[in-house]
Amino acid sequence: MTSFGFQILAALVLGIAAGLIGVSLGASEQNHTILSDTLDRIGGSYVTLLKAAVVPLIFTAIVASISNLRRVQNAARLAGQTILWFAITAFIAVSIGIVLGLVIQPGSKAGEGLKTGEPYAVGTWWNFLLGLIPQNFLGLTVSTGPGETDGTYTSSVGFNILQVIVVAAAVGIAALKAGKKAEPFLAFTESLLKVIQRVLWWIIRIAPLGTFGLIGSAVIKYGWDKLTALAWFAGAIYIGLAIVLFVVYPILVKAHGLSIKQYFSGVWPAVQLAFVSRSSIGTLPLTERVTERNLGVPSGYASFAVPLGATTKMDGCAAIYPAIAAIFVAQFFDVTLSPIQYLLIVIVSVVGSAATAGTTGAIVMLTLTLSTLGLPLEGVGLLLAIDPILDMGRTAVNVAGQALVPTIVAKREGILDLDLYNAPRNGLPFAEDIDEADAADAAEPESGKEPVAAK
Repeated sequence: MTSFGFQILAALVLGIAAGLIGVSLGASEQNHTILSDTLDRIGGSYVTLLKAAVVPLIFTAIVASISNLRRVQNAARLAGQTILWFAITAFIAVSIGIVLGLVIQPGSKAGEGLKTGEPYAVGTWWNFLLGLIPQNFLGLTVSTGPGETDGTYTSSVGFNILQVIVVAAAVGIAALKAGKKAEPFLAFTESLLKVIQRVLWWIIRIAPLGTFGLIGSAVIKYGWDKLTALAWFAGAIYIGLAIVLFVVYPILVKAHGLSIKQYFSGVWPAVQLAFVSRSSIGTLPLTERVTERNLGVPSGYASFAVPLGATTKMDGCAAIYPAIAAIFVAQFFDVTLSPIQYLLIVIVSVVGSAATAGTTGAIVMLTLTLSTLGLPLEGVGLLLAIDPILDMGRTAVNVAGQALVPTIVAKREGILDLDLYNAPRNGLPFAEDIDEADAADAAEPESGKEPVAAK
């Protein structure tokens, strides 16, 4: 069987080649061709499939895991440790961002032709608090607006992932309180979760096809020419992302007595998909799967920590990026930041990333940081031209951190499955490409032996 990682890499290469061919044929963000539209449809459809699995996966996983809380020791301690390590890693990441912003001085080296502009969305603490209140059963939202191509008005359905978590937690707790009368509901939820995970695995299997479309479309839409005026800023961002991903995370892994190689080989399928999809929420199903199946985190804990991390654990979007971007804006407008303002950058990054829950990209987090510091919000317009290019690296780091923290906490609490963590991958995306149902089917009833369940 061909390595899943090799399939993703091959799809990346082919996607870049297809994108370059499209550019040579005159395709661009404004000029659509058959090739550019095809690549865009392939990539967009794959992200849509991933997002379609998010709401049912999170809802059933959280309800099912809450139902098992009575069999899990130190549940409150696990939650506290998770939040603590979210904060610790965010503090490290934002500190690195501030240092790079001061050393590289990207705002003082910005090229010509940059234009300011009002952001399309602004983050506030009040909106975050209001966002915790579910608007309906599954936090669904409906928006209507003109289409991108023909201008006709269309409706689209979205969801606020933080509201989904709130609703699922409330339902799970209520089911626990209901006692035996809720047993049929909990049994149905656990069965539904197994079905959803199977469908999800089918979607993940076609990730190379989605990767091909996403990266090819990105080359046509954005290209690397947009980096010219903001080369120093983009360089500072990617240097910071690389330091966190390849220096800070390995140090934390090694400090907890775990193999760095096993961590990267385990989390890499999710990191690759995050890079090309630019969506932590879209990658969430795969992130949760690699955290459980490759890194050995118990499913009951992972089903809490990973979805929570997908909304509040963003070292790329909510720590490194807003720190460097805020310093860039200050330098561009010739504003001298005080020590108190640098401290505010740290505070906003450590405690404010949850304010971006349910939003797209890092713009809301950046506007939250700028407004807290009193910097002009129109500075956001300076950076929008290359935001999609930066978002690839930011999302990859986000996802790597979302898998790292549960792994560290599970190891510290003595519940990490070390055999599964250290299991050979053998070129497969997961240590064992078999689930309990498959194992039960493979067992021979007449042998008199108990079926062997997969880890």
